[in-house]
Amino acid sequence: MTHVHQLTFGPFAENTYIISDDEGNALIIDPGMYDSLENARFFEYVNAQNLKPKKLVLTHAHLDHVFGVNWVHQQYGLTPVLHQADKFIYDNAANVTRQYGLKMDDLIETDLGLEDGTVLEFGEAIFDILHAPGHSPGSVCFYNSKEEYVIAGDVLFEGSIGRTDLPGGDFDTLIRSIKNQLMIMPDEVLIYSGHGPLTTIGQERISNPYLQD
Repeated sequence: MTHVHQLTFGPFAENTYIISDDEGNALIIDPGMYDSLENARFFEYVNAQNLKPKKLVLTHAHLDHVFGVNWVHQQYGLTPVLHQADKFIYDNAANVTRQYGLKMDDLIETDLGLEDGTVLEFGEAIFDILHAPGHSPGSVCFYNSKEEYVIAGDVLFEGSIGRTDLPGGDFDTLIRSIKNQLMIMPDEVLIYSGHGPLTTIGQERISNPYLQD
């Protein structure tokens, strides 16, 4: 049994997720902590929950999802794992951050181990890795079919979808990804998105304006 912890950080109100097991081992997804105060809030939360970070993975490499990568690496010795199609975005994240008038040091090297059709094993939990391009070329979702939830990154939100006007984005590709990778899931599957509130596959199937043919 896993437990999903959601913390919201940064100037873009990004949802950072921590998945923990019953022993407190923790999988960090998309650390969005922007500054030292947010780093401290993350650290205090992890300690208060008696969590032990073991892995770091990214749904994609846009700046708001990687602000905290270097700090997590320094604090816990974890190297981020990413889909190879987002490496150019990851490598350019610091430059893009400065274009927004924000600050980020160059990011540490990343591993490129997330591939469609493979699985991410975390303790006894298994997450299917679903490549879902469109918001970014290397966007992935992590689907725990046994416990019926998916960490969707910025692919799908409550009543909306990820933006497609950034480099490598494409609207038609994103809609195809959502329909082929997410809408085939059961209605009761919970969607933990990169921004905004929790939703379900069933709710988005019937009410999301971008998914109505």
